[in-house]
Amino acid sequence: MKNLFSVQDKIVIITGGMGQLGRQYTLTLIEQGAKVAIFDRRVDVEWIAQRFPDTPNEDVLSFHAVDVTQHDSIVNALRQVNQKWGTPHVLINNAALDSPPNAPIEENGPFESYPEASFDQVMEVNVKGPMLCCQIIGEQMAAAGRGSIINIGSIYGLVSPRQEIYEYRAKNGEPFFKPVSYSISKSALLNLTRYLATYWARQGVRVNTLSLAGVFNHQDAQFLANYCAHMPIGRMANEDEYNGAIIFLASGASSYMTGSNLVVDGGWTAW
Repeated sequence: MKNLFSVQDKIVIITGGMGQLGRQYTLTLIEQGAKVAIFDRRVDVEWIAQRFPDTPNEDVLSFHAVDVTQHDSIVNALRQVNQKWGTPHVLINNAALDSPPNAPIEENGPFESYPEASFDQVMEVNVKGPMLCCQIIGEQMAAAGRGSIINIGSIYGLVSPRQEIYEYRAKNGEPFFKPVSYSISKSALLNLTRYLATYWARQGVRVNTLSLAGVFNHQDAQFLANYCAHMPIGRMANEDEYNGAIIFLASGASSYMTGSNLVVDGGWTAW
């Protein structure tokens, strides 16, 4: 069984690897023997030093400043990975925007007034980014005759957000609606997965979606109460609870699985 789930010596690229979940994927993959290249726009040197005090970074971990919406940025970073370790075995398309940083108040207002510019920015990162990464990195995997691509989806790509969760904010003078762009972008990933799964099936590249529910990150108490009231399991996910699914999809344990959507959501979509 240990060999069945082995990722030993696999070369893994994680986009958005400096985010809350990206860091978890990085830690668990390295602990299991993989080599991880993080593609992100920022590098947290302090976090690296704390987590890997006795390990030379170049042996198991590398960082690359990448804008996943820019073709050449991805190509240049992949070239560095190739020179260092070789052709990747796994690509995790994790980088995503919900609402862009420093979003204007109107971005979280009613759908009728949702800004076009905000929609474009989310779609650029959440849809164009994975498409370009698959195009560039997946092509190399297909040429090598193996690979696993994991597109990180969301429950909000499967069902509509429950807007009533956020109604309490209006009472505080901050009306909030979950923006439409995130849901559309995560739905798009599902069919990107299906398209590429059939396109590359004969070349040995598997492509799957991993759809997740919300992760605890010290949200305010009222949000937590409202959100968890709709969650059958009664709580948000801990940040390490998706690591097992990542190992499964990255390893030979899922060798006959492609074009699928693995839903790990505490039961949210069961209702």
